[in-house]
Amino acid sequence: MTGTTLAVWILGPVLGLMTFLFIIRIVLTWYPQAELNRFPFNVVAWPTEPFLAPLRKIVPPLGGVDITPIIWVGICSLLREILLGQQGLLTMLDRS
Repeated sequence: MTGTTLAVWILGPVLGLMTFLFIIRIVLTWYPQAELNRFPFNVVAWPTEPFLAPLRKIVPPLGGVDITPIIWVGICSLLREILLGQQGLLTMLDRS
């Protein structure tokens, strides 16, 4: 197993999981009464908050809605496509 193959095997699930967690975080913004410090919501909040907090300083809420999880879904999807897609960089390296 080469380093590229290992990177593909690790990055694929990690980027997929992070995208899923950010989507759940988007749904949780619809329920302001959900306490993110309590189980089961903290399972979603704990891994996503370090990514969202710095971006919140740059991107203000639009109409009172926090859009930073939406931005991170786009970033994770773009990274996954660029690195692991059919014509992705790591996919091309793994084939050669």
